[in-house]
Amino acid sequence: MDIISKTEAKRLSPGLLAFYGDSVYEILARRYVVSFGDKPAGKLHEESIKLARAGFQAEAYETILPLLNEEEADILRRGRNSTGLTAPKSSNQTEYHKATAVEALFGYLSLTGGNARLEELFAAVIAGKR
Repeated sequence: MDIISKTEAKRLSPGLLAFYGDSVYEILARRYVVSFGDKPAGKLHEESIKLARAGFQAEAYETILPLLNEEEADILRRGRNSTGLTAPKSSNQTEYHKATAVEALFGYLSLTGGNARLEELFAAVIAGKR
């Protein structure tokens, strides 16, 4: 997909940004778990799912929030406040809204060419889990 302008990206719904951002986040999580070497696919999947579950992403929300500039914080807020979200059984509404916010921000950054910033924020998320 072509990179779009920040103005165009801000016009997109938080749900659309989160939909795309979910895949961006998952790729970062999968790349992280494979960096530790060759393991069976099932084990890699388990490890990447731990990083992508709503509870972990809610913690990621808290980790990255103080690192964000005003524009990024606004996208995060829009994602958190998006409507029509129903939390899966494995999380609660608060966690799910925060997870959606993280995914929306990652989608926004990816679509607007902010790959270096994505890497920086994901590194902070991983450092926060240790």
